[in-house]
Amino acid sequence: MSEQPPKQQCPPAGAAPWVTTFADLMSLLMCFFVLLLSFSEMDVQKFKQIAGSMKFAFGIQRTIKVEDIPKGTTVINQEFSPGKPTPSTIPIIQQQTADDTRENLDASETAAIKRAEELAEKVKDALQGEIEDGMLEIETERQEVMIRIREKGSFASGSATLQQSFLPILDKIAKVLDRTDGDIVVAGHTDNIPISTPQYPSNWVLSAARAANVVHYFSKTDQPLAKRMQIRAHADTRPKTDNDTAANRAKNRRVEIIIREGAREQIKIDDPQQMLEISQ
Repeated sequence: MSEQPPKQQCPPAGAAPWVTTFADLMSLLMCFFVLLLSFSEMDVQKFKQIAGSMKFAFGIQRTIKVEDIPKGTTVINQEFSPGKPTPSTIPIIQQQTADDTRENLDASETAAIKRAEELAEKVKDALQGEIEDGMLEIETERQEVMIRIREKGSFASGSATLQQSFLPILDKIAKVLDRTDGDIVVAGHTDNIPISTPQYPSNWVLSAARAANVVHYFSKTDQPLAKRMQIRAHADTRPKTDNDTAANRAKNRRVEIIIREGAREQIKIDDPQQMLEISQ
């Protein structure tokens, strides 16, 4: 009688012990790579280089001469304002930008402002006596120099006729303006008290007539100077101060001669007398 083969024993129920360890390891690895993915970010520098290469196909960037050392926006950020520095084979840092609305001024604008300040000092020296008498004021605004003619001694109240005693001062101003270049704007201003007369039916007409009379006087005494002038009328729309007292309203009644050296505007008043005829 033959012997029976031994019975086979079934493996224990459940997975093998190593499977649990392996599953834990795989779970940890998956969490690790998920964390790596969450911490990762796009290479911005490489992306900018790729995007910037399109400039050669669609346009040419302008190179702006910068005399001052470029200033970083933060301690950590390595980019400069207004543009991004471009590495070169020689140790020179260049900034490239196509943004004309940047906050920083380029060298030409800075030089123009400096020239305006120097011109203002020369004008103050030439008109020192009139400034001390309170008839004139000198101010600068960026690239412009302003000679402000106050109503005191120049015009009678509610009138656009120049007083005879003020004409020598205009002659003195003309000599100063002859030594400048560019366009000259003569702007008339009034206070906020309405005027309504047959000759001046509104503050607009009065302010225009005062500016036109100043230019008309220059056209008779210095024709080349008058050809550089423009006439503006602002009425009471641009007060220098509040119109709450008589003294402040007197400050707002003025004529301003604005020197714009190097300006390229070509709108001229060839015949200032024509403006007077319109205003009357």
